[in-house]
Amino acid sequence: MDASSDPTGRQMAEHGIHTLDTGFQRPCFDAAYLIVEQGRGAFIDCGTALAVPSLLAALPAAGLRAEDVDWLILTHVHLDHAGGAGALLRHLPNAKLLVHPRGAPHMIDPTRLLAGATEVYGEAEIARSYGEVVAVPEARVVIAEDGGSVSLAGRALLTIDTPGHARHHLCVWDARSRAWFTGDTFGLSYRELDSAQGPFILPTSSPVQFEPEAMRASIARMLAHDPAAMYLTHYGRVAPPAALGRALIEQIDAMAALARSCDDRPDRHRCLVAALTELYLERAHAHAVPLDDAAVTRVLAMDIELNAQGLASWLDRARRAG
Repeated sequence: MDASSDPTGRQMAEHGIHTLDTGFQRPCFDAAYLIVEQGRGAFIDCGTALAVPSLLAALPAAGLRAEDVDWLILTHVHLDHAGGAGALLRHLPNAKLLVHPRGAPHMIDPTRLLAGATEVYGEAEIARSYGEVVAVPEARVVIAEDGGSVSLAGRALLTIDTPGHARHHLCVWDARSRAWFTGDTFGLSYRELDSAQGPFILPTSSPVQFEPEAMRASIARMLAHDPAAMYLTHYGRVAPPAALGRALIEQIDAMAALARSCDDRPDRHRCLVAALTELYLERAHAHAVPLDDAAVTRVLAMDIELNAQGLASWLDRARRAG
């Protein structure tokens, strides 16, 4: 792991950045971040409504009260990142929600967002893993501008538009730490897959707005800032960004190619799952990941399934457009 950690694997604060495990799905899978600056706080992403108690418990541990939080910034409005926003804000009387302009309507009225997630995951899974999705009052919503910034006690947090994973995705640049908070645009990196070569990383093409060229451009735009590290939702702080970015772009191209090779198959979904599994296992071998193939596949099983669905959505959109 690139960042220092305690024995449980929780990453400790550096530059006032606290990595918080939301408890979604499994340990060290889904992170929210708490930035502390001169007695003021900002959350970046919040996980589901089920994470709210643990996020609130992190405040006194970081020397803050609920009224000291000024911002909840969402990288995008997928429920594993934003499902708990309305519930969390009920406890943060002075906080505003900063969100991409395409995502704001879904936070004010989450009906369509919840319906879309239910279509992908099913009602039982939504109830089990996400809890209640609460609307955010419109008066508390601030639209994030591309290239705009907000202040946390004088600490500038810059937002840029970063499509590729979703069209309502933004990333947050913190000049103090020279780091990006990347949501899902800079991929997934699970600590179980770290090796002596560093973090193992892969893109996420989960449904329904994967766009390979846009993702490549968003990654390049972030790397142009010469960052020292990336803070991923899944999971934690990783470095070095340039090498990880190259690995992501290689895989984006490979995923697009294998998707096209499966497109005309009657068993397209099965073909996509098999091809993605083979791609990631090949890269895991090259990375000397300290798990056998069965264990790597178990760690990545959900992402392989979602990436296959996302690639299929991308193929279908391209067909309709072409």
